[in-house]
Amino acid sequence: MAEAILGDQDQYSCSICLDLLRDPVTIPCGHSYCMSCIGECWNTNDLNGIYRCPQCRQAFNSKPPLNRSTVLAEIMEKLRSTELQVSESAQCLAGPGEIACDFCAGEMIKAVKSCLECRASYCETHVQPHYNVPALKKHKLVKAAVIPVCPKHDKLLEVYCRTDQKCVCMHCLLDDHKGHDTVPSTIECNEKQIKLTDTQTKVKQTIQAKEKELQKMNIDIASHSDSAKKAVENSKKVFSELVKFIEKKSNELIEEIKAEEKADLDQGTKLQKKLQEEITELKKREGVLEDLLQTDDNIQFLHNCESVSSASGSDELPSFSFQPYCSFEDIRKLICELAGRLETTCTQEISKTVNKVSDLSAKRPPFDIVVGDRVRVKPSVVAPTHKWGSVTHFSIGVVKNFPEQRNWTGVVSEMEHVTSAGSDLSTKNDPFNIKVGDKVRVKPSVTTPKHNWGRNITHKSVGVVKDIKSDDSVVVDFPGHANWKGVLTEMEQATNDDEIGPSSLDSNIKIGDKVRVKPSVVTPTHKWGAITHKSIGVVKKIQGESLTVDFPEQKNWTGIVSEMEIVASTGPGLESVIKIGDQVRVKPSVVTPTHKWGAVTHKSIGVVKNIQDESLIVDFPEHKKWTGLVSEMELVTIGDLVDIKVGDRVRVKSSITTPKHNWGGHVTHKSVGVVKDIKSEDVIVDFQKHKGWKGILSEMELVNDSDTDISGSP
Repeated sequence: MAEAILGDQDQYSCSICLDLLRDPVTIPCGHSYCMSCIGECWNTNDLNGIYRCPQCRQAFNSKPPLNRSTVLAEIMEKLRSTELQVSESAQCLAGPGEIACDFCAGEMIKAVKSCLECRASYCETHVQPHYNVPALKKHKLVKAAVIPVCPKHDKLLEVYCRTDQKCVCMHCLLDDHKGHDTVPSTIECNEKQIKLTDTQTKVKQTIQAKEKELQKMNIDIASHSDSAKKAVENSKKVFSELVKFIEKKSNELIEEIKAEEKADLDQGTKLQKKLQEEITELKKREGVLEDLLQTDDNIQFLHNCESVSSASGSDELPSFSFQPYCSFEDIRKLICELAGRLETTCTQEISKTVNKVSDLSAKRPPFDIVVGDRVRVKPSVVAPTHKWGSVTHFSIGVVKNFPEQRNWTGVVSEMEHVTSAGSDLSTKNDPFNIKVGDKVRVKPSVTTPKHNWGRNITHKSVGVVKDIKSDDSVVVDFPGHANWKGVLTEMEQATNDDEIGPSSLDSNIKIGDKVRVKPSVVTPTHKWGAITHKSIGVVKKIQGESLTVDFPEQKNWTGIVSEMEIVASTGPGLESVIKIGDQVRVKPSVVTPTHKWGAVTHKSIGVVKNIQDESLIVDFPEHKKWTGLVSEMELVTIGDLVDIKVGDRVRVKSSITTPKHNWGGHVTHKSVGVVKDIKSEDVIVDFQKHKGWKGILSEMELVNDSDTDISGSP
């Protein structure tokens, strides 16, 4: 029983003197202390009439009454007597690092308490006078420990010097610490305890917050895992349903083919039967004629000859031929085309989906990127979160800045390492492939080099690398400036076709020229705006390295001379050569025309009826008076049309609702005829039921030899 009580001894100890409670009192917050300890504490720390519990720091506006707790005092007496009996039989020798009793003779018994007044340590036996003798009861007992003393005055450290942040004795206040900000150690201890309590509270709150974060993270991870499983299951389900859908449509098509086959075979069977009947009749007639020819009686022969001749009817019997409504060779080709389109579409769309999934995983921050690494924006990133600035996909910088723009801000997940061993960029754009002797120039994307332009150096200047330093600086000899110093990442290799000095191509650009952005420029210095690499505009103004261009898509566009190239007036794709009467179509690069498609497609070819500024009116076979932009159209030459020639079998395209020169008497989409003459864009066709039919070449399509006119044309 005693051992059980001693095992819980700490809950019966005063938190001030660390000994078993003596004359225990309980304050309103519920904590218990020795009457003398709490009284001394509150007398010493009476600040502004506020009294605090040393443990929970609860404040009381007035000093609570200290009444002795009788029940708790009796428990303490029983516990103390039991502890004394046990301690007398359980006293042990002081081990290494433990404090020994200063009053035990002979064996070094382990001390349990130290007195700050006596500056001595006591075992359980020798400490009893401090509990019984009135004069010693006022001494301050603490758990057995080495009592710190002032090394200079050999006195107790009772004062805390805030100036020097250390504990000192009373004598130190008169010499080394005279005039310093000092307070009793108990006050400083209490104040620091308050701060530590606040810190402890904040730590507990932080722990609770982190535990909530961990709990939420566990839930999120589990949810993410479940989401991935559902995504896998959904993917399997969707693709399975897609396969079933294709199989269903395949079966429907097969049934349709079989139905068409049956219809054609039924027609053929009827023709076979009719033809067989005619053959039977003809054989009967042949027999009659044979018998007549064998007759020797002239009178009978002549008499029967007239009757046989009148009964036989016309010798011109109708001819029969099997002409099926459906060409299964055409169906085979259509199925092959469909399979090709499906395969292409599936490949493209699935690749897009896979790439998007890869991009999602690529957003995971690559924590291996550290300050000092060479990096660039990933090719898969179309637009960085914090914008391009002057940076491009080709820009390579050190994690701190880019040569084109200092202190550029990006997202770690959008960047990738660039090693000196090479990269997937072209040799021209990879600065780490540049070596001594190479021809180089400043990149168009670099507005101002780190070490400035120097004398007569521009974006068009081409020089020879003379030296490359270990810090990635480079020394270049330009024609007008020898030993020019630059940064390796600001340079690009120049081809052998480039001149040493100003570019002859760039220098030829003048006001009024038609120009476009060079294919080698990924992103122009002043951004794309509404233009693209295919946009062609007219130079309106040139000032130094800058120029202003009017594009059909954007007026007053600002660019840099070195980023532009001249477009010859006879070059392909130049919209300004389009005029009224020309045959045109929408450029393949235009995804959706500005004024929408209507019934027009990329394959539609029409005639320009009117041009006003940048707009034009086109008559397409599928859509009359269609409105578009000149810059979105391209000329169509005879070579772009179907290669139809005299003698070819043709028919009107299924996409043509009404031919330009109308259908004629018996011509339909199924009518097949032969080309008799071609005059410019007009074509003359002989159909079975309409000879000399006039049409337009772009409205016709070739017909395979296996195709026939439903009306019976060849």
